[in-house]
Amino acid sequence: MVNAAEQLEILSRRAVDLQPAGDFLKKLEARRPLRVKYGADPSAPDIHLGHVVGLNKLRAFQDCGHTVVFIIGDFTAMIGDPSGRSQTRKPLTREQVKANAVSYQEQVFKILDPDKTEVRFNSEWLSPMGFEDVIRLSAHVTVAQMLARDDFSKRYAANQPISIVEFLYPLVQAYDSVMVQADVELGGTDQLFNLLLGRELQRVMGQEPQVIMTLPLLEGLDGVNKMSKSLGNYIGVTESPKEIYGKAMSISDELMWRYFSLVLGDPDDELQRIQADMASGTRHPRTVKDELGRRLVARFHDQKQAVGASEEFARVFSKDQLPEEMPELLLEPGDLGEGGVGILSLMVRGGLTSSTSEARRLVQQGAVRVEAEKITDPKTMIIPREGMVIRSGKRGFLRLRIPV
Repeated sequence: MVNAAEQLEILSRRAVDLQPAGDFLKKLEARRPLRVKYGADPSAPDIHLGHVVGLNKLRAFQDCGHTVVFIIGDFTAMIGDPSGRSQTRKPLTREQVKANAVSYQEQVFKILDPDKTEVRFNSEWLSPMGFEDVIRLSAHVTVAQMLARDDFSKRYAANQPISIVEFLYPLVQAYDSVMVQADVELGGTDQLFNLLLGRELQRVMGQEPQVIMTLPLLEGLDGVNKMSKSLGNYIGVTESPKEIYGKAMSISDELMWRYFSLVLGDPDDELQRIQADMASGTRHPRTVKDELGRRLVARFHDQKQAVGASEEFARVFSKDQLPEEMPELLLEPGDLGEGGVGILSLMVRGGLTSSTSEARRLVQQGAVRVEAEKITDPKTMIIPREGMVIRSGKRGFLRLRIPV
């Protein structure tokens, strides 16, 4: 095991909060594997690059000889974490949570070492609790404490609803720390209140309080909001090489450094050198972004597919050629009449969009082409031909097939 001072330097790298730093060093000096808690509610089936920031840090702890306690919040996902939200989040059904939890377990081991990971479901201790248990647990926290949290205080001042269930969420997350006897808990900066509450609850229940470490939140593709499945500004770790690379190429020049740093872990001095090369004109921003896209694909797929995704992107977008492979829609005999088929219907049936309203918006924005013709009227009827290609946006392609 690496000595305590070296571990402190490695593990605190890029952390935003480390409280208390002195306690963390003492725990490391004890020269025993620490129990490092990280919780994730399976509110969506896919893990994205925003999650990878935390998973990278957990892997660093494992490489230093510590144990990761990965808590899948199958119980808390049915409550909904209010952190950073301006309104109440809709709870999920038990069936949705169960399906997402299975997906989470499969994906986290793309990064974590299974032999140094303890996977726990918080329904294990939360589901058996009775109402008396909940009341006794709630007695440890005051309403004033809860309203001190930034998102709650803003909603309260704006006269926006805050349910009692949302007050319970931070308390339940804190109780998880007690049940797994966490030495350290990791989370995003929006989790600071919840993590500190875990320290407090451990203290009142006779445990040595955990050290808390917060990490930066990764902005999504829009460059404004944190990466989120619900906002659609994410890159999923299980997406195809083409999707990962294409989305990476859509990131702004200013934002891509965050991805190099937080997702790929590049040293700051190396990134500063590349930025200087770009400023001097030695390197072109597109070349640097191509490197980002390739490395992201290689990280979650392999190098061969990374090269293929890069070449495909250049062929399609730089040379305005069609991709070698694309989804196909086999038409029905009734589609082949003289009147043709509505463009919106073809887009939805072919999977270019998930709804007619989304298809209409893309058409009205001029983002849809049939062959070389731009379509701007949502009422346009298409006379299908074998092999006809519909293009939607930058990455959407659909080939029409005529039944024999």
